[in-house]
Amino acid sequence: MKNFALVFLLSITTLFAQVPDTFQWLPDGSGYRDVTQTGTIEQVTLPARTSKTLVSKEQLTPKGETDALKIRSYAISEDGNKVLIYTNSKRVWRYDTRGDYWLLDKSSNSLTQIGKNRPESSLMFAKVSPDGQKVAYVSEHNIYVDDLKSGQTKALTQDGTDRIINGTFDWVYEEEFDCRDGFRWSPDSKSIAYWQLDARKIRNFLMIDNTDSIYAFTVPVEYPKVGETPSPYRIGVVDVSSAKTKWMDIPGDPQNTYVPRMEYAGNPQELVIQQLNRKQNESKLMYLDTKSGKASPFFSETDQAWIDIKSRWTDGPDGWDWLNGGKEFLWVSEKDGWRHTYRMSRDGKKETLITKGEYDMISPVLIDEKNNAYYFMASPENSTQSYLYKTTLDGSGKATRVSPADQIGTHRYDLAPGGTFAKHTFSNARTYPITEWITVKDQVSLDPSMSVDKGIKAAQRGDALNIEFFKLKTQDGVEVDAWMVKPTNFDPKKKYPIVFTVYGEPAGSQVMDRFGTGRNRLYMGNMANDGYIYAAVDNRGTPMPKGREWRKAIYRSIGTINIRDMAMGAKAMFEKYPFIDTDRVAVHGWSGGGSSTLNLLFQYPEMFQTGIAVAAVANQLTYDNIYQERYMGLPQENREDFVKGSPITHAKNLVGNLLYIHGTGDDNVHYQNAEMLVNELVKHNRQFQFMAYPNRSHGIYEGEGTSRHLATLFTKFLKENCPPGEKASGSNPSGSAKVSSGSN
Repeated sequence: MKNFALVFLLSITTLFAQVPDTFQWLPDGSGYRDVTQTGTIEQVTLPARTSKTLVSKEQLTPKGETDALKIRSYAISEDGNKVLIYTNSKRVWRYDTRGDYWLLDKSSNSLTQIGKNRPESSLMFAKVSPDGQKVAYVSEHNIYVDDLKSGQTKALTQDGTDRIINGTFDWVYEEEFDCRDGFRWSPDSKSIAYWQLDARKIRNFLMIDNTDSIYAFTVPVEYPKVGETPSPYRIGVVDVSSAKTKWMDIPGDPQNTYVPRMEYAGNPQELVIQQLNRKQNESKLMYLDTKSGKASPFFSETDQAWIDIKSRWTDGPDGWDWLNGGKEFLWVSEKDGWRHTYRMSRDGKKETLITKGEYDMISPVLIDEKNNAYYFMASPENSTQSYLYKTTLDGSGKATRVSPADQIGTHRYDLAPGGTFAKHTFSNARTYPITEWITVKDQVSLDPSMSVDKGIKAAQRGDALNIEFFKLKTQDGVEVDAWMVKPTNFDPKKKYPIVFTVYGEPAGSQVMDRFGTGRNRLYMGNMANDGYIYAAVDNRGTPMPKGREWRKAIYRSIGTINIRDMAMGAKAMFEKYPFIDTDRVAVHGWSGGGSSTLNLLFQYPEMFQTGIAVAAVANQLTYDNIYQERYMGLPQENREDFVKGSPITHAKNLVGNLLYIHGTGDDNVHYQNAEMLVNELVKHNRQFQFMAYPNRSHGIYEGEGTSRHLATLFTKFLKENCPPGEKASGSNPSGSAKVSSGSN
């Protein structure tokens, strides 16, 4: 279950995993290329920032057409002669991963459509073979190859259906493992390794469309609910010339294990895979002989909670980080209590710790083997922020901070090969994101007029958000991070209502020092000007760089320990700040945050008087198996934990004001959650307000006027039930909160 607010913010600046970004470094690190606003591909040389056109609009215009192709993404061959253009893209679940592909051959100046006999916008993940002679792609769950010389198309698989999935993935693999591109070219261009998923036994969840026809119709989604076995997988290697597939002999029951990662192991004869057990608390690495299909396990690790895969700390699970000519690779593990990077021998028997110390490696940035350097993001001193660090790749050195000491907040770096230049983006809660080109060694901007330092100074001079970050110690002895935005013209002698924004689950946190934090996009107007305190409290279980114990304390306790931490954090705020009006306390959240909103309202009814929950999981037994089983176990073994953490279990305790919102076309958190919750509230005669948005998905943005209507509804309900503005400090002078013991 993704943090919707987090996904929304990230989607502004980044392309989804496994489809190339339009911004690409040149292989030698001397500059970059990107798509311009006019639709051409330009190459820029650094540090002079001189540019030249690589692909013009004329070259992008098909023969007989007047309009050039609109580039969604592209890939350029090593020799620069072939450019694969992705265009006319369409959405698959969350992202637009199917469309049309065209190949521009610059040497002959010819533009040819790939898969021209396939249905429009049906091609996925097209890739030119390493030898530059062919292009492979997925269409309608089968894998095809186009021969670039003859123009002939060959089907490498023919058994693909709506439920037999070749070369890509089903809904739950995409949603929870970020797996989308499901095939790999061999280094010698003679074969392709691919996933096949058999979703025939996965039951359809039927959504109902009542608005697009006089007669309502169902929209089926193959969706494995928690407790249901996943789609069994196979890994096949298909010979391009004969179109015959050799299936790999992988140990373990494919209906009770997962393979979220698979790559060629540096040669055509060997694959490397990562296999997880059903509970995702045991990880095995193994090599697969592509000729015999034999599997050779070589490394494993276990965790009492769960083991994260690569997509939890970088963009997508694909790619194996080989070193020393394939004799070693990098591996990330939390086995010593912190997320660290290790240098592993190919056989898994020797390991060297690279990122030493009691801190978390947040995400890798660059492996620079030539200069024995490893760049990564970390923040040992403040978990709400993120900075660039550098250490030696052989494990002999100590990590040092690269980001400037006076740039306090959240950094993002895209380093060029060789580590000379970088695209650097910075923001904090007070500063709008600023992007600059820099030299990595001294962190100097190549264009001082567009530098981060200048942007920070401008933000300080302007009307910056009045946000304060701080720490709280709860009565349970847990230290949590928090923030608040005080009202405009704040008077500490007066009392103000407080509105909490929450998420609370392992997919994200609301307490991060970056732009967007402290700003409520659902509120029509300015909360501070209207007299609200806006705030958030972190909880154990969020994916913050605070060590394994912090992140995994939530295991089998979603809906209990996270709710307790947020409630006790709020209580600590009430005791610390007497200007908070504890008779006017509201909370809101989306998706997992909607679930937390409901649980706070139901489990601590004397503390939270008003709640607005959007697209919540009201019953944990309705969500998908990969997510819910990873964090909660199997309901066949510990069903009581799922029940205890579900809002519907506590709905009878509602005392305050509740507005519940859900899209009926939500294929992620199904609308059935809304109706289950409504039934439970009706059963106990609990009064509430309810808004269903017909056919809207989890993001509730489709349809004219939807976003405005949702914001208007949110704002109206909040103002009516948690009135804004100051009041004299006469009532509740101690500032203490009326807090129930809850149900924990």
